[in-house]
Amino acid sequence: MDINDLRSILTVAGLLCFLAIVWWAYGSKSSQKGFEEAANLPFAEGNDDGAAATSHRR
Repeated sequence: MDINDLRSILTVAGLLCFLAIVWWAYGSKSSQKGFEEAANLPFAEGNDDGAAATSHRR
């Protein structure tokens, strides 16, 4: 096994990882609601200063 075999294996593994991520992002309908909710987060009403909604009482 030389370096070219290792490169081929890593290329195939990278392609499989890429395809798995694409399938997860676009193929699974169960996560569609979660993605839509996350996409609307910038438009959610809250405090206007851009800080996270935490309660820091001093």
